[in-house]
Amino acid sequence: MTLRLDLLRHGETTGGSGFRGSLNDALSERGWQQMHAAVAGQGGWELVISSPLQRCATFARQLAEARGLPLRIEADLRELHFGDWEGRDAAQVHEEDSEALGRFWSDPFTFTPPNAEPVRDFAARVMAAVARLQRELAGRHVLLVTHGGVMRLLLARARGLPAQQLLQVEVAHAALHGLEVAVDLSLRECVCPSRC
Repeated sequence: MTLRLDLLRHGETTGGSGFRGSLNDALSERGWQQMHAAVAGQGGWELVISSPLQRCATFARQLAEARGLPLRIEADLRELHFGDWEGRDAAQVHEEDSEALGRFWSDPFTFTPPNAEPVRDFAARVMAAVARLQRELAGRHVLLVTHGGVMRLLLARARGLPAQQLLQVEVAHAALHGLEVAVDLSLRECVCPSRC
């Protein structure tokens, strides 16, 4: 049996753009509006799962309460930790070390920013969490409130993209994408979230 997993990225945050990774930014007013708009008219979920970071968990908690759904926090579905790049934007990093930024953009699986979580470890952590969810929740329909990096990883795998193209997957704030997760952890992207 497959797990139907709708992926919802958090909205805009008060911290702005850039490498926010492990920073625990809150949603901005616009971010709240984006997320409410993303789930309007969507549903059928039996459970809401969220990253523990407040830009995901605060909205997930509110949505779960409003719809009478259970909420589960999954620490392994948090964003990639960017190490020394945390809190900085690409322009700042480029100014100081354009070669390092270029290497990360061109192949994030082989270049790790200083003191950051290697993307290979991040991918292993996320896929282990998805495997647990598939075993526990097969046959169910779940909303996962998470981050751009988590969604890029899962969507890239569903689309069969090579590892080097991970950062080319576009995931806007409050984007909603549907996946089916099979027992063998193969992923299939759904054209219409909530309607796989």
